[in-house]
Amino acid sequence: MLIARVVGDLTATQKHPSHEGRKILVVQPLNLDGTNRGDALVALDAVGAGVGDRVLVATDGFAAMTAVGRPPGSPIDMAVIGFIDHVELLPGVS
Repeated sequence: MLIARVVGDLTATQKHPSHEGRKILVVQPLNLDGTNRGDALVALDAVGAGVGDRVLVATDGFAAMTAVGRPPGSPIDMAVIGFIDHVELLPGVS
């Protein structure tokens, strides 16, 4: 799983039938301190997230597919599965 910030929407005029009716988001992975981590990714939205939201992204294909309620075998690698309200880092824990 990843912590990420939604940075945009993706519009696809043609997509796999199992993706019909689902919003596709562009998300920027984040380090625990909130700084950017690597390149932006594409994920199916399961929670109604929008630009600027800090979210939890499932990166396991089966977990992502299950979270968005798609049939087995749907080509899904990542899904936004929750909103992050607060991150607390404890001293001495890495």
